[in-house]
Amino acid sequence: LLSCRLYCEEAKDPKRRSCQTVLAEALDIVVRSFAPILPHLAEEVFQYIPYKKDSEGVFRTGWINASSAWKKPGIEEAIEGACAMRDSFLRSISGKNALEYEVIIVIEPGLLFELMEALQAEETSSVSQLNEIMMASQTTLLSEFPKETPSDANIIKGTFLINLEGGDICEQSSYKVIARPIAKAKCPRCRRYTAESSSTPCPRCLQVLAAGKGST
Repeated sequence: LLSCRLYCEEAKDPKRRSCQTVLAEALDIVVRSFAPILPHLAEEVFQYIPYKKDSEGVFRTGWINASSAWKKPGIEEAIEGACAMRDSFLRSISGKNALEYEVIIVIEPGLLFELMEALQAEETSSVSQLNEIMMASQTTLLSEFPKETPSDANIIKGTFLINLEGGDICEQSSYKVIARPIAKAKCPRCRRYTAESSSTPCPRCLQVLAAGKGST
């Protein structure tokens, strides 16, 4: 997930910039957390942080005070639900390369489906947050089981308990994950199987490369 966003997206793409923001916030919190125990190490790390800091030393920054902007209702449950489906998918392919597969997630209309829609607005995507979590080359989100399913597809069933508002909202939802080998070629740039030919980058990478040429 991190490597794809950092090295495959355009330099100023919001996905790449948001990833850098999260890494910077995590580094800041970790350094200030162990500063009382490892003061010299914390100070050295702080001095080498490659972005502008509000103070000259780690002990002048004050204690951790995470912004309330990071707390978004439903996001934690959406990520946990997606991770549960990913684990089911990975177990079904027995250690094989997840990028060689596309997955279809089937969830009946309800709260869990709405949470997954927050991670993938499109029905099918190779660049959504949901697909990045699934670690596949392409993810499709459906509310009904597809009429045609290839004979070589793995179908995994599971359930996930949604717990929101401190337990005020609870819902047990079932899901199905259909995993099947993807028919597309491996992109020589991002290594996902989303290209029409192994010698040509996928559409996403072609767009990024074109944008890079235009800005030089």
